Amino acid sequence: MRVKRDKVDMAEGDMTPMIDMTFQLIAFFMVLINFAQTEANDHVVLPNSKLVKPPEAPLVFPIVLHVAADGRVYLGGDDYTAETLRIGLDRELAVIRGEGKTPADANVVIRGHKDCAAGEIQEVVRVCQDSQLVNFALRVKEDRS
Repeated sequence: MRVKRDKVDMAEGDMTPMIDMTFQLIAFFMVLINFAQTEANDHVVLPNSKLVKPPEAPLVFPIVLHVAADGRVYLGGDDYTAETLRIGLDRELAVIRGEGKTPADANVVIRGHKDCAAGEIQEVVRVCQDSQLVNFALRVKEDRS
């Protein structure tokens, strides 16, 4: 007796559970992201202040400068000294000018380490002012005690 062989079609998997799981993971990680820490840098521990107040409106064109305890300045993942900071600021200003704005439209956010000397922060501000930047904000941690 002869056995008939039927052509077997390739089995296709149902992709619905895979797509569902992908969207669940995306939603999970969106909930998990702490947007308050997006400006954070491991080299900077902010000082505490009881006088801190949040800004009235979101900052337009923020340039975030992280000043470490040893005086190094971090801007966009690169580190500079107060003398070489102008190179990084020029790159940021080129982006701002490319959008048709002026340096006066930018906001410099300085996050200084709590053990950083005040003179280091003043030097960073001076370099920014030499680049025609005029709007500054200092970041601190709120002291709730």
